[in-house]
Order: sequence, then structure tokens, then C-alpha cells
Amino acid sequence: MTIEQQSISLHPSQHRRASSLRGLCGGALHLPGDADYDRVRLPWNVAVDQRPAAVALPRDVGDVQTVVRAAAAAGLRVAPQSTGHNAGPLAAHGLEDVVLLRTDRLRGVNIDPERRIARVEGGALWIDATEPAADHGLAPLHGSSPDVGIVGYSLGGGIGWYARQLGLATNSLTAAELVTADGEFMRADAANNREVFWALRGGGGNFGVVTALEFRLYPIETAYAGMLVWDRSEAEQVLRRWSCWAPEAPDAVTTAFRILNLPPIPEIPGPLRGRSLAVIDGAVLGTDAEADGVLAALRALKPEIDTFSRVPARSLVRLHMDPEGPTPGVADSTLIDALPDAAVDAFLDQVGPGSTSSLLAAELRQLGGALGRVPEEHGALARIDALFAVFGAAIAATPELAMQGQLDASAFTTALEPWSSGRSYLNFAEGATDAKTAFDERAWMQLKGIRSAMDPDDRFLANHRIPRLFENGRVTD
Repeated sequence: MTIEQQSISLHPSQHRRASSLRGLCGGALHLPGDADYDRVRLPWNVAVDQRPAAVALPRDVGDVQTVVRAAAAAGLRVAPQSTGHNAGPLAAHGLEDVVLLRTDRLRGVNIDPERRIARVEGGALWIDATEPAADHGLAPLHGSSPDVGIVGYSLGGGIGWYARQLGLATNSLTAAELVTADGEFMRADAANNREVFWALRGGGGNFGVVTALEFRLYPIETAYAGMLVWDRSEAEQVLRRWSCWAPEAPDAVTTAFRILNLPPIPEIPGPLRGRSLAVIDGAVLGTDAEADGVLAALRALKPEIDTFSRVPARSLVRLHMDPEGPTPGVADSTLIDALPDAAVDAFLDQVGPGSTSSLLAAELRQLGGALGRVPEEHGALARIDALFAVFGAAIAATPELAMQGQLDASAFTTALEPWSSGRSYLNFAEGATDAKTAFDERAWMQLKGIRSAMDPDDRFLANHRIPRLFENGRVTD
């Protein structure tokens, strides 16, 4: 589609309303037809085709306030987005009447080593925080990729390599700053706007544009971390051992089991390039002797590669080898309560030895431990009600690969549905998902009530939408 075609893809009245926003953000507002529109509308997952009425790139909180107020005056909604790793659900809503507010320019980070608190602006990535925190011997509850946005990850839950010991990242938040639907600035924490602070911790971007977060740091300088690698032909014995080991493992360990089908490209180390592998990676918080004891049952299977050792905590943000930089991908996910022999069989039937699945990665993330308990201080997402998270992803470099990858990802998660917990983890939900499935009934009702109070005119659009209590003349589910 050409730029000229894009510019008329909006309804003329929508285009006129978007044009009224010209001049905002120091000129950093782009409409369909502008030279930079195609560049700035792209999310991290470039397979997602999001075409908003306008894209705003604010430089500071004042710019965010201006955009929110101007969008409301023009009859447009606002969708906050940092990196766009999880952009699929947002695009599925339809963005013809939406200003996409990208927080790329808000990257400031401040580490307070005495209080063990980090303050990050709305567009900061995990690598922006993990490095300066490590300089003080501290670590945040970061994710498995360095270029994931901190805000989106944290508001949606956050499962990292310390999660079974220290819980969801969202429950380590200590404060949030946001711009509300009327364009006002708000700080929410344990003493101020407590209901909003509760809702933000798990409720995502439904309540305003989050311009900064503060969160706890932990005195973690090193961890015993790495990966165990076997050829995929060994996947059955490895997965059966891990499926029994993982539920009984101490909280100090957090791991993932994956089948990786690696392409033959130079970026992948020679011994792994172009191969199908069974991989267990993760981290243990404890002494070397304790970690060796925990891992002994897995090491007894004689992995081809064993990199587990004492490593700097700062290195864990790249342990999982997630792609960095804009990448086209499709994925599907689910949560399961158990991994009995029949579930292992279903997993292996889909992606084990002999499979022709197009999935780059088929993953089981170990949950339980602190992730399954309600902490004393928590927000709307207090815990994850499952023992394993299931995630399948494929590279979508062409429309044909995207279609096949989505079919294979869906078939993979569907095969494990008999053991489903019935819940969703929204940070892993790459397609349109009923957000209600992430919360218990009481939390869901509270979230809808707070959304109704914070955004009565439905000005904000989040990737996973929480409805107001009453919409279109009826009570929402």
C-alpha cells in the first residue's frame, strides 16, 4: 500500500480530526501520508500492521498532557505504547480513531542505591535499568529480553528469572506516575490514589498514560545461571525428567524448557546453528553447592552443552537469547495446571523429534513458588493460577510464514488445552484475549469500577481492554 493510499484509508472525518492535532509534541506528530508515518507506527513486532489516525512522540509529561487533551477535543482516543512487543491485541481493536502515543523518547532512569529503588520513565527498556542497577550490586525483577519496555511488562505482571523466589514484577512496584483522561498528572502509590495504584499493578494501560514507574531493587550481584542443551532427539527423556522435577524444585530456581528450531544464520553460535534442540535455561538464587544439588537430576541426563555457572546478575537479561530489535513474529499461549505423561506426549507430538512444525520456539515456563502465592502487598494481579506457562512462537518474515506459524502455534497450545487452568497471562497473549480470564471475579469487578471512574468517556485504549461497568446501555461481563 502506498503512502497516498494509507492517507485515505481513514474516514475523511477521522482524517480531519487527526489533522487538527498538527503541531503537537514539537512537531513530532505523524499522520497517514506523512513521510515518517510508516516508520513511527511500526511496533517491535513488525508483523503487526497498526494504522492509527496519528502517532505522537511526546518528549515529556507536558507533551503527554497536551496530546491527551487535544485528542479528547478532536473526538479521538489514545493508545499508549512503549515498544509494541505485545502489539497484536491493540491492532485487533481497530485504530482508525486512535492516537498512538509512543513513549520512545521517555527513557530516563534513576537508581537510588540507598533506598534500593529505581525510577524509570515510560519508554525505558529493561537494559536501561539493569545496567545501572548492577553497578550498585542490585537487580530489578526484569524480563527475559533486554529491549522489552519496562512499563508494559510491569503493568501486565512480569515473570523473570527470580520470579519463583520474589514473585511478579508488578507487585514490586512502589509508585506510578500517569496522565489521566482529563489530561491531569497523578501520582499513585501506597499513600496516594491507592485504588489506582492497585489497578495499575496487573491492569495494564487501561487507566491512563503511565509516564514513570518506581520499583524495588534486590541485592543480587550474581546468580547461578545458564542453560543445558541436548539435541532434539533427546527431548522425550529430558522433558519427562523436567516435568517431574519442576513442580518439586525449590523456590530459589526458575527455569524454562524449550524446543528450539534455530535457523542457519551467522548470528547463532556454530555448535547450535541450523539445529533443533531441547534446552533448559534459568537461574538459581543460592550458593554454588545448593545450585549444583538442585540441578543434579537434570545434569544426569548428560547435556551436550552445560553453561550453568556463577555469573553476574546483569547478564541474565540476555540469558534466554530472545531476539533483539524489531522482529516479525506470531505466537500463541496458554496456562496449564499440570504436566502429566499425557501432556508430555501431546507436547512432543506437536514439536518433538520428527515434527515439521514451523515454530522457532515451543516453551514451557516453570511457575509456582512465589508466583502462586498471594503476597502481603499486591495489586490486581496477585498471583498466577497455574504451574506452567505455554508459549509457541514463529518468525513471520512473509505472509505465508505468518499464516503457517500462527496455525502451528495455535495447534501447539490447543494440544495442551486439556490441562488448561482456564486463566490467561496477558503479557504472553499475542492475540485478542478476554482480559477477564487473567483475574479472579472480585478483582475483575474492582478493575471495571476503577476504569469507569478513571476513564468514563472511554478515552484510553489498552492492548488488553478492561471495560467500564456500563457500556452501550448494558452491564458488562
